[in-house]
Amino acid sequence: MINEEHKMIVKNKMAVLAFAVAFLSNSLRPAFSQTAEKTVEVKIMLDEPVGDIYPMWAWFGYDEPNYTYMKDGKKLLTELAALSPTPVYVRAHSLLVSGDGVAALKWGSTNAYTEDANGNPIYNWRIVDSIFDTYIKRGIKPLAQIGFMPQALSTHPEPYKHFWKPGDPYGNILTGWAYPPKDYNKWAELVYQWVKHSVNHYGKKEVESWYWEVWNEPNGYWKGTMDEFFKLYDYSADAVKRALPTAKIGGLNIAGTRSEGAQKWTNAFLEHCISGTNYATGKKGAPLDAFLFHAKGNPKLVDGMVRMDMSPQLKDISTGFRIASSYPEVKNLPIIIGESDPEGCAACGMATNPQNAYRNGTMYSSYTAASFARKYLLADKYDVNFLGAVSWSLEFENQPWFYGFRDLATNGVDKPVLNVFRMFGKMSGKRVTVESNRMTPLETIVENSVRGEKSEIGALASVDRKTAGIMLWNYHDLDQLGTAEPVRVSISGVKARKVTLTHYTIDSKHSNSYEVWKKMGSPQNPTAAQIATLEKAGQLETVGNSQKLDVKAGSLVVDIVLPRQAVSLLKLDW
Repeated sequence: MINEEHKMIVKNKMAVLAFAVAFLSNSLRPAFSQTAEKTVEVKIMLDEPVGDIYPMWAWFGYDEPNYTYMKDGKKLLTELAALSPTPVYVRAHSLLVSGDGVAALKWGSTNAYTEDANGNPIYNWRIVDSIFDTYIKRGIKPLAQIGFMPQALSTHPEPYKHFWKPGDPYGNILTGWAYPPKDYNKWAELVYQWVKHSVNHYGKKEVESWYWEVWNEPNGYWKGTMDEFFKLYDYSADAVKRALPTAKIGGLNIAGTRSEGAQKWTNAFLEHCISGTNYATGKKGAPLDAFLFHAKGNPKLVDGMVRMDMSPQLKDISTGFRIASSYPEVKNLPIIIGESDPEGCAACGMATNPQNAYRNGTMYSSYTAASFARKYLLADKYDVNFLGAVSWSLEFENQPWFYGFRDLATNGVDKPVLNVFRMFGKMSGKRVTVESNRMTPLETIVENSVRGEKSEIGALASVDRKTAGIMLWNYHDLDQLGTAEPVRVSISGVKARKVTLTHYTIDSKHSNSYEVWKKMGSPQNPTAAQIATLEKAGQLETVGNSQKLDVKAGSLVVDIVLPRQAVSLLKLDW
């Protein structure tokens, strides 16, 4: 009797377990069918170079400049500086905004300019220097933004400081700092004194390696006319060049580059710089040493699920490159995408903007790998001098853990997306030809992103004198897990008899502090031991140990399994 009862209990438990497994399996299965029966074929031709793998990814930016010298800001900037063998560039807003230097969301101030009772300028570089000192100490170069308007110079000084918070209308941030100056000569003198001070403080050679740029998104962040902006640019550029003739300055960091209005702004600006009458000097044209524009995607919540959209971002980039290539005077200038992101508002967390729930996990990292690979291809297509793409994401000091901001780290713990940039940092030399029977063609992904039945499994590869790097990703716009897929990577043109293979990966089990945090119970006050565990989980991890492999007739085959939203880097050294 006891035996029969025991068998019945076990049988019932097994049935319940089977139901639970089936339920969980179905809940994780994509809405579409994606079997893992057929191996994805990826071919890498190391002896077929297509261009340099220049570090255009090594550019970062953020709204809140006062985070720079705070605890987690300094920690993250130290990590960013270590990513690349060449200097990382950093761009920040609000470097000339009036205030007490206390950071808030989408707000920062340096109080660089005030006036005495008689209207005479008072310059104070203490906070600006503390920001730039943090960069220079780490070997980081500023993409120095000349903006925004000090309160004493604004044509509409009140209200000045905003008190925006996530969920508020975005336009609430546009207060007195967004207006033209009441005196362009005083503005120009401020810019002149800043550049002159920088040369005295850091040295001519150092400041010559920076880029200066005027304002941000004049089709949104500027409460003046187009002509008034061109006047601001002329006075600013002239002041920079008077203080340091060899300084590099550019513009215009337009928003929504693909739109008709943005294209009108951009063409008018370039034509003004090429042949217009300079407001400051009366001469023809204005200095332009770099061309800058912005590119953003557009995620949405569809039936309760995040659906990314890379197409608007890639169309912005295509439009900017196309416009640059249409002007002989601009075509060969360095091009910097001043902000290049999956969407527009870094400080809009997923609690108030649920479409931004992609940011903590592997959706962000796989999107980043797939989109940056296309930036190289678009630069090739338009034959432009592409220098950098600024990821507008740093960190938010003293905020809830994994709140869903668009950032690279939370409370000093690196998020999965940062590890994609660590992978990029391990790639050098020449980009080479890649083929994948599951990689979306450039024209298709620009027009439609990745919306098909199957996810994209794509690759970007590089080769240098004694090393090669192969980045692979499994990406789809829908933020949904799916079946892991076998991928066969066939590598030809290997100029060695033996190689050491190291396999780095970002997935649910590797290089992923977010999944570890959730398994801890999502603590908002983690212990010191938990923080140490999270910090370790935030680093780039390998799958197993490095392997020694034999190369036969210059060829090598590596088989891996690539989960959906995973990014892998196969590093070969010889």
